[in-house]
Amino acid sequence: MNDQSPSPAPFPDDELREILDLLATTVASMSNRIDGLATVANKQIQVSTEARIAAFAAQEQTDPKKYGEIVGSTIDGKINDNLIRMGQMCIDLFAASNGVQDVLKKAEQDKWEILNGIRQREKQVDRWKTRLPWFVLGAAVITLALTVTLPRFSAANSTTCVVFGGEWLRTTNGNPACVHYQN
Repeated sequence: MNDQSPSPAPFPDDELREILDLLATTVASMSNRIDGLATVANKQIQVSTEARIAAFAAQEQTDPKKYGEIVGSTIDGKINDNLIRMGQMCIDLFAASNGVQDVLKKAEQDKWEILNGIRQREKQVDRWKTRLPWFVLGAAVITLALTVTLPRFSAANSTTCVVFGGEWLRTTNGNPACVHYQN
């Protein structure tokens, strides 16, 4: 017999598929969010550039201090809101990534537990296979012993003789005997 047990064949696992589907959905969602972040960043750069151009144009035509403050507060408000939203998105993406990692670790652990269970069952089956010839031999010995001793036991007293379908009689010289008639 080979000392190395073959590694079990992979098998479908609905929970693993569900986790992989969840992971694929999460990755697609993360990709869409990152694309959205790039679009937002490009818009912010464009807005910032346009605001600067407008500020310089306004500075030349009007009071620079008054219009500079207005433009500055507008830019700060828009950029600050976007930065806060981008920061929250990063936090959400990090939390989702950690959640996916936890799920994947749990799935890996479950897979190894299942594989170890299968290995244990295979070892049990191998043990039973090695014991089976001894059981067959024992059954054969018991059958042979009963074949030899059962008729003697049934002939030993009247109760067992009647149970096995015989009749308890006395022979011509007075000895008791169990008699079975054949039809």
